[in-house]
Amino acid sequence: MNIFFFKKTQKMSAAKANNKYSSCTNGQENEKKIKDNQWMFKALIINTKKYKKDLTKILKQSFKNQQETWLTSLKSLFPFWIQNIIIVKNEIIIYTSVKHLNNLISFFYYHTNTLFKIIPEITAIDYPDQKLRFEVVYIMLSPIYSARIRIKTLVDEITPVPSITNIYPSANWMERETWDMFGIYFYNHPDLRRILTDYGFEGFPLLKNWPLSGYMEVRYCDVQKRVIYEPIEITQEYRNYDMLSPWITRSEIED
Repeated sequence: MNIFFFKKTQKMSAAKANNKYSSCTNGQENEKKIKDNQWMFKALIINTKKYKKDLTKILKQSFKNQQETWLTSLKSLFPFWIQNIIIVKNEIIIYTSVKHLNNLISFFYYHTNTLFKIIPEITAIDYPDQKLRFEVVYIMLSPIYSARIRIKTLVDEITPVPSITNIYPSANWMERETWDMFGIYFYNHPDLRRILTDYGFEGFPLLKNWPLSGYMEVRYCDVQKRVIYEPIEITQEYRNYDMLSPWITRSEIED
């Protein structure tokens, strides 16, 4: 009985030793597999990064080629309407004259290859040193082709600009704002009047030669019981200046 028990325990210990050895070898194999998988994953990441870089280069080049072909065809279509075309940060800027502005915008609105149905902004830029002082800017969006374009025209203080409210009804308030801030007149506009300033306001605040404080100030008059306009008076209370720097400490002054 004792011999049988001894043999049985000897077999069990041998089996445990074999299991330990097999578990050690399996653990080493698993570590090797994990390391191999890690190296494969790193190589895959590197390859995907290189592929993305190559793909972005190809897409940028193809986009530039498409832009160039589209612009050349556009120039050939309208040699008299388009004065100049510039590409700034992958955005197309087209310069046209006031005479052909309405026709060009209607083409971009109605043509099947453009369909610029949204006009989010109409504004102007003032260059007082130039002969054609104002640069009127139209920003147009095409949601179908996910494209953006800017159309610009140059005018002076006297030359009126045609209204595009017959094409874009939403341009009504934007043209009123441009008239109110810069004094650019839009003819054929249904209701061209001030929109940001008061009715009795004189001048155009966004001109470069307009002072920051303005020329007139508004206050409520207790005698007349209404709001009145007066020439501006910048009044300040009396201040006693000691001409000392605010960064000097009290101890430095006493010393």
